[in-house]
Amino acid sequence: MSNWLWIGSSALLCLQWIAIHFIGAHPAAHLQALSSGVAIFGAAFMLSWSAELAQKDIPQALAIALLALIAVLPEYAVDMYFAWTAGKDPKYTAFAMANMTGANRLLIGVGWAAVVMTYWLKTRKRAVELEPGHKIEIFYLGLATVYSFIIPIKGYLDLMDALVLIVIFVFYMRAASKAEHVETQLEGPSEMIESWGEGPRRLATILFFVISGFTIFIAAEPFAEGLLATGRTFGIEEFILVQWLAPLASESPEFIVAILFALKAQPGTAMGALLSSKVNQWTLLIGMLPVVYSISAGNIGGMHIDDRQVEELFLTAAQSLFAVAVLANLSFSLIEATVIFLLFSTQLLFPDPQFRFYYSIFYVLLAVGLVVVNKDTRQGVLGLFRRTPVATPVKKSLGKTVKLNKNQGL
Repeated sequence: MSNWLWIGSSALLCLQWIAIHFIGAHPAAHLQALSSGVAIFGAAFMLSWSAELAQKDIPQALAIALLALIAVLPEYAVDMYFAWTAGKDPKYTAFAMANMTGANRLLIGVGWAAVVMTYWLKTRKRAVELEPGHKIEIFYLGLATVYSFIIPIKGYLDLMDALVLIVIFVFYMRAASKAEHVETQLEGPSEMIESWGEGPRRLATILFFVISGFTIFIAAEPFAEGLLATGRTFGIEEFILVQWLAPLASESPEFIVAILFALKAQPGTAMGALLSSKVNQWTLLIGMLPVVYSISAGNIGGMHIDDRQVEELFLTAAQSLFAVAVLANLSFSLIEATVIFLLFSTQLLFPDPQFRFYYSIFYVLLAVGLVVVNKDTRQGVLGLFRRTPVATPVKKSLGKTVKLNKNQGL
C-alpha cells in the first residue's frame, strides 16, 4: 500500500500541473510557482524509479551515465532555462548563477550532513565509512573544484570553462563506465514494479520517463518565472528565491531518498548517490551554462558575472574544497557533518558581502588545515592519485553497486 501511495502521490503532483498547462489557466504568481514546483518535486521521484528500473534493460555504461544524469535533471531544466533566457536578457545571468550555486551548496550543506546525522540517530554510530571505490568521485570533484576557483577570478564563465569542466565530466563517466555491473535488490516502488515481470516493468519504466520528462519540460519555465514574480510581488529578493527555493524543489526528492537509505542503515548508498550528483552538478551543470547561453545569444561570448555572483561562486568553490578534504580519508564523521551544516546555515544569517568572503577564506583554511594537521586526510588526498584496489565498489546508486575492473586507475 505504501508503494502505491508513493506512486499515486508523485503522479498526482505531476498531473495537476499537466492539467493546468493544457487548460491554459494562469494562476497567481505564487500559486504558479507552488503548483509547478511541486510538479517538479513529483517528477523527480518518478525519474529516480524509472532510472532504477532501466538498469535491467540497457547496457552497463549507459546505465551508469543515465543514473548520473537523471538524478539532477530537474535542477538542469530550471538552470538551463535561466541560461537560455540570459542569452536574450543579461539580467538572467545572475539567476542562472544563483540557482547553480544554491543547488551545489544545499547538496553538501544539507544533503550530505543530513545523511550522517540521520545515520547517527538511527544507529548511534558517529561516522559513515565510504568504500575505497568512491575515490573516483572524490578525485574528479577535487579536479573540478580546483579549476572552479579560476572562474570568479576571471569574472566570467565562457566556453573554455565549459570545455574543461565537460572534459572532466567525460573522464569521470569513462572511469565509471569501465566498472563491472553488479545487481542489488531494488527497494520501494521500483522493487514492487520489478516483481510484475518484464513486460509490465518496461511499460512502467517508459511511462514514468514520459510523464516525469514532460512535466519537467512544461514546468521549468513557469516555475522559474513564478518565483521571480513572487519576489517582485511580496518584496522578496529574487536572487534569494532562485538560489534557495528553486533548488529545494528539485533537490529535495533526492535528499529524501538518501535519508531513507540512511534510516535503513545504508549510509554508503546514500552518500554515493549524493556524491555522484555533486560531481555532475559541479562539472556538467556549470559547463552547460555558457554553452546554452552562447547558443541563445547567437555568439560565443562569455557570461559576465557581477561582484555578487563572484562572491557566491568563490564561496561555493571553497565549500566544495572543504568537502573534498573531509571525504579524502573516506570517512565522514558526525562532527564534520555538524561543522558543514553549521557553516552552511549560519552564512545565511549574514547577507553582507564581506561575510561571504570571510566564510570562503574560512572554508579554505579548514581544508588546508585538515590536510596539514590530519595524517589520514593527507594520506587520503595522496591516495586519490593512486590506483584503486581490485574489485572495490565505485558507486552505489539507488539500485546498484558498481565495482572496478582489475588494475583500473583514476
